[in-house]
Amino acid sequence: MASPTRTRERKPSTSAPITDLQEPVGPPGMSRPKHKRTATGFTPQEIKSVEASIPEGQRAAWKKFSATEFKTKDEFESEVVKHIETTLARSLFNCDEAAAYGGVALAFRDRLVIEWNRTQQRQSSADPKRVYYLSLEFLMGRALDNAMLNVGMKDVAKEGLGELGFRMEDVISQERDAALGNGGLGRLAACFLDSLATLNYPAWGYALRYKYGIFKQEIVDGYQVEVPDYWLDFNPWEFPRHDVTVDVQFYGHVRKYMDESGKQISVWEDGELVTAVAYDAPIPGFGTRTTNNLRLWSSKASHGEFDFTKFNSGEYEASVAEQQRAETISAVLYPNDSLERGKELRLKQQYFWCAASLFDIVRRFKKSRKAWKEFPNQVAIQLNDTHPTLAIPELMRILLDQEGLEWDEAWSIVQKTFGYTNHTVLPEALEKWSVPLVQHLLPRHLQIIYDINLNFMHYVERNFPKDREMLGRVSIIEESTPKMVRMAYLAVIGSHKVNGVAELHSDLIKTTIFKDFVKIYGPDKFTNVTNGITPRRWLHQANPRLSELIASKLGGYDFLRDLTLLHKIEAYVDDKEFRKEFQEIKYANKVRLAKYTKEAHGISVNPSSLFDIQVKRIHEYKRQQLNIFGVIYRYLELKDMSPEERKKVQPRVSFFGGKAAPGYWMAKTIIHLINQVGAVVNNDKDIGDLLKVVFLEDYNVSKAEIICPASDISEHISTAGTEASGTSNMKFVLNGGLVIGTCDGANIEITREIGEDNIFLFGNLSEDVEDLRHAHTYSGDFAIDPKLERVFAVIRAGRFGDAAQFSALVNSIVEHGDYYLVSDDFASYIDTQKLIDAAYKDQEAWLTKTITSVSRMGFFSSDRCIDEYAEMIWNVEPLAPPKQNGA
Repeated sequence: MASPTRTRERKPSTSAPITDLQEPVGPPGMSRPKHKRTATGFTPQEIKSVEASIPEGQRAAWKKFSATEFKTKDEFESEVVKHIETTLARSLFNCDEAAAYGGVALAFRDRLVIEWNRTQQRQSSADPKRVYYLSLEFLMGRALDNAMLNVGMKDVAKEGLGELGFRMEDVISQERDAALGNGGLGRLAACFLDSLATLNYPAWGYALRYKYGIFKQEIVDGYQVEVPDYWLDFNPWEFPRHDVTVDVQFYGHVRKYMDESGKQISVWEDGELVTAVAYDAPIPGFGTRTTNNLRLWSSKASHGEFDFTKFNSGEYEASVAEQQRAETISAVLYPNDSLERGKELRLKQQYFWCAASLFDIVRRFKKSRKAWKEFPNQVAIQLNDTHPTLAIPELMRILLDQEGLEWDEAWSIVQKTFGYTNHTVLPEALEKWSVPLVQHLLPRHLQIIYDINLNFMHYVERNFPKDREMLGRVSIIEESTPKMVRMAYLAVIGSHKVNGVAELHSDLIKTTIFKDFVKIYGPDKFTNVTNGITPRRWLHQANPRLSELIASKLGGYDFLRDLTLLHKIEAYVDDKEFRKEFQEIKYANKVRLAKYTKEAHGISVNPSSLFDIQVKRIHEYKRQQLNIFGVIYRYLELKDMSPEERKKVQPRVSFFGGKAAPGYWMAKTIIHLINQVGAVVNNDKDIGDLLKVVFLEDYNVSKAEIICPASDISEHISTAGTEASGTSNMKFVLNGGLVIGTCDGANIEITREIGEDNIFLFGNLSEDVEDLRHAHTYSGDFAIDPKLERVFAVIRAGRFGDAAQFSALVNSIVEHGDYYLVSDDFASYIDTQKLIDAAYKDQEAWLTKTITSVSRMGFFSSDRCIDEYAEMIWNVEPLAPPKQNGA
């Protein structure tokens, strides 16, 4: 008689708890454990345990039907059509370009996810030291084109789309830019993510998932108007992780007591809880299967988004009030902080992001069951500017209050873990938060900050007993009314390395804002990593024809992974065919920008004109006001000329673009003036094509990809010593444009690399700036440059509209000390622009300058930056994917 079939029970892995099973979920006679997803992946031992618990037949079935990447045109078309018909519920008869974009994006997203999963599992298995890059901004731009190029399948996709009846350019243009940043800070972070993946470093980015971005800029009657950016209406590139949540606490109070051993325990109680929900986006490397992760946090009410009791009692608005209050945290990048409530929201936003990210990082580390002293050997956290500085007291709170470490051990771990990148030498741009606000919002963190400061003060006093004044200068707590927490000082004290982002900038921070800290810690704590850009997006994607031309001379696209190979194209600087094609590519890119300008703004510009471009965040220190004053002066000179004299003038189009912070009234005034000048100049029949002024609305990454390849000259004209680095200068030069600039930021290193003959420098030097400012205020003989005074006279006369609208801008120079040295540099600026006009007329010599400049830009790759960070600051190694199919 046959024995009855027995059900074989197995022990699940410790990280995969099972539920009580009432009946088998696999084949008869065989139960399968029901696994619950872990938030941090499996260790190698856990993988083996889980795999062993699954019957061989089930494993074989799963592997048989596992997802695979499309490799051919037909497979690509099959994926696209499947997504259009099933995911998007469209058909052959109602598939427009937006649906085609959706289908293509989903097909490539599926392809990325396969390698994304493998990368994360490979990194979990190897358990290497990881980099966690905390940046409040990641200005990613469009994802589809980047994904197609990085996985090497754009040609396949283009051919497949053609067969389906669509043009690649039309489909790509349907994608909205990810609204996760504003300026160079965010674009640098995005370039770094690309390089980290390309170089196979195990890395995660952490930021907030801004529902409405910073804002969408509209120009109405010449004024900037901010409207919501609904970029999330369709975003196929993100994956909601509703099972990866963190409860973040605000307000409340701290209760202290002594435990049985006599140790003081601090407990942060009561207050408000807001839940952080993770959204993940894959970041593919170029020419590698490594696909890293960008994790974005979205805020929601911790007790659910809807209060039924309040709703049923007729309190309809109150029933959703908690959810609305919670959602404001991740609604907008840089909420207007001119109001006290805005300041509180900004601080709340920063802590919410830091707390959720640290919880995630610590959770991942604890999975390895290693001792806490190993934390800095497994984790490198980079603070991109001061915005994430609260991560320092937050990690201390976790180690002290939750893990029970002693202060000295916890502080040693914190200092070894963090690195801090400074992005400004402007004292007013270094974040400070009032002590009462921090006390109200984060009471436990204020206690920890005071304790950090007390220990630091003791250290300074022991080492510099005769310099009592230093204590006040370097204290984290500024003794003002009210007292303020100086976040940059906290970042310096809590990090093992502090870096600037260009040689001049790194020297300046050591001699100005952090001078005392160099004395305290020594110079070795401070270093420089000059910024760079990813050539994949800023050459290969933005300027494919130039990339193809370079590849044809270098025998392939290896230069996209090693930009120093560009130096070889200098050998072709006199090659007639190369020069001819290089010039044709530049002209075609100018035609493309001219076409966009006509379509978007209704302004006709001549592509044969000199294209003069300044696109960046609008700020007084970046001196868009100097540029537009120069444009007005040029206009006045043209008006003074006879028709015969005008025929000899080099035609020029001045392009501007960039957003002003909603509360930054002076920057918004500059935008208004640019548009008012454009309205006059562009409609002056005497001037015609000799001068046009264009403000490009809602500047973003995808627009930059059209603008950068089209420039003849780009303007990087910040007051010397104020721009940390700048990266748009690198993008323009890499695309065959020359630069007019001050001796500031990375302009200095660009000059060193490409040669003084290939850049137009002007203005005062950084070492003279303070003396000039002092003279403006105290010498009594500060006089406005006569050329600039003429410009002010026509503004005051109402030539460009109501003069009262621009009085504050003019008076900031005439009556309030000209802090940014507009008048001091104006004559030099005008003279240099005349040199540019003359140089541009000799097109052969100009072409030689541009080709030479491109060939010498190899230093400015973000790959070089990341290797320097990895070696000097993070101490991490690449984790290359295993070779596959001989690749």
